[in-house]
Amino acid sequence: MIPRPRQHYWLHILLFLATTFTMLVVGARMEFNFLHNLPTFSLSDDALPFFPLSWVVAQPARLLLGVPFAASLMLILLAHEMGHYLCARYYRVYATLPFFIPAPTLIGTLGAFIRIRSPIRTRTHLFDIGIAGPIAGFVVAVAVLLFSLPQTKIIASVLPDIELGYPLIFHLAWKIVPHGAIPSGTAWQHLDFSPTAIAAWVGMFATALNLLPGGQLDGGHIVFALAPKVHRWVSRLTILTLVPLAIYCWLGWLLWAVLLAFTGMRHPQVPDYPGISPTRRWLAALGLLMLVLTLAPAPFPGGSLLEVVHQYLRDRAAGS
Repeated sequence: MIPRPRQHYWLHILLFLATTFTMLVVGARMEFNFLHNLPTFSLSDDALPFFPLSWVVAQPARLLLGVPFAASLMLILLAHEMGHYLCARYYRVYATLPFFIPAPTLIGTLGAFIRIRSPIRTRTHLFDIGIAGPIAGFVVAVAVLLFSLPQTKIIASVLPDIELGYPLIFHLAWKIVPHGAIPSGTAWQHLDFSPTAIAAWVGMFATALNLLPGGQLDGGHIVFALAPKVHRWVSRLTILTLVPLAIYCWLGWLLWAVLLAFTGMRHPQVPDYPGISPTRRWLAALGLLMLVLTLAPAPFPGGSLLEVVHQYLRDRAAGS
């Protein structure tokens, strides 16, 4: 019997608390801007810095402003990772508790992950562990989104310095959830979403990234469980798809293409037989639907490779 790997609980707790703190800091900034009718992501000189640590340290009670954002995003990320973890435990696959990554970014984190530390014995186990996380995270993110949309306001001042591109699930939810006195047809860049809605956006974005069908992402695990022999080709096709998306939509897709190019051709071996049941193939279709609903081709409008190059050339021409 394989000995159970030792869990470093203190490290998981420390990273969880540190990530909660960094989320509270950026969440406090978001809530302050939202309450004062400022764009959530404002980088103007008279706005708070994007990670206002000194502002929070001066009055620690300001951290309470960040509770709605931090609690919502932490709940989404925790649901995703615990979906993987609990499913792995069910199949007696040794997995670590989630590692959260604190970082002074616009959302206060670089995400979370678990590590599988024992072989996965069947394709069914691989499929279930791979898809459990996206389903759990998606369900919680949808609940957060539906709860937060009625709080949306129209931006009363300048437009945000950083705009977001919204996935299909946002547009569908906007049609079915009452959103106050906002006139129909209001442009999305004029809408001021609450920090809780921003947490839902981050959750959807993370779900889409994880469901990309390549490498050792959740989507790659699902593809390998469905058809191990086509995993390598699907990974290559995903990389080829991300390149034009980087050129015309968002430069960040190029980074994901490079990451998949280095890791997308490899996958831990799982026995070919037995295969997965027809019911799980329907669940795979659900995974594809979640990808379609959560993927925003341009999550940050104006950030395509072509636009970045054009802006660079314009700046050089203006400076010469």
